[in-house]
Amino acid sequence: MASTRTLAIIIGRAGSKGLPGKNMLPIAGKPCAQWTIEHAMASSRVTDVAVSSDSPQMLALASALGAEPIERPAGLASDTATVDDAARDALARWESAHSARAERVVVLYANVPVRPPALIDNALAQLESSACHSVQSYAPVGKYHPWWTAVVDDESGTVRPWEGDTLNHGVFRRQDLPPAHIPDGGVIALTRAALLLEIHGAPRGPHAFFGVDRRGIVSPEGSVIDIDTPADLTVAEITLRDRLRAERAR
Repeated sequence: MASTRTLAIIIGRAGSKGLPGKNMLPIAGKPCAQWTIEHAMASSRVTDVAVSSDSPQMLALASALGAEPIERPAGLASDTATVDDAARDALARWESAHSARAERVVVLYANVPVRPPALIDNALAQLESSACHSVQSYAPVGKYHPWWTAVVDDESGTVRPWEGDTLNHGVFRRQDLPPAHIPDGGVIALTRAALLLEIHGAPRGPHAFFGVDRRGIVSPEGSVIDIDTPADLTVAEITLRDRLRAERAR
């Protein structure tokens, strides 16, 4: 039974330099973090949900919604703390408390109130079917394509390509750009071994916990919204209220 456990770990600190207290700010009638907790609990492939935070309010919210509150140590709640360190701490505490073992782990950010409905399940399905080490969600970069990245000199204003010798790679129509994607923060699904850095040959560095066989799942542009600025709050509010109205109209 223990080998079938899939633990969703929701990560959310109390502090934030860009938007203080963002994880508990109200969005469409709910605290921001509640949307992510509900996404995790609605997943048919997630068996257990835990919330790792140094915020008493978020931990109380987790308990009220039926998730496992895990108090994060202060050393793992700073601006320099890494996501995987926090997730490993939460996994260890959850397994110790339940005398259980989670073979698959889903890492979710508490400041992402908008996701495609099946995103978590789709990522876990790919993790299982491919036997890979990790699946991360991506979004098309759209008009912010790397081929259109340039360097503007601070003093002279001279423009030069970020890479290569040709500005914009000679491409001036968006539809002519090759596909490119960027992590959107929607979901990270991992094997236990990957999160615990037990995959032989995984490249060193801050993303070692993704393992060697890393897969991606692509969400439609704009379908994942993470909250970093007041503008993000406004967009998420409109998106979720529209979604709720559509659901009530069915």
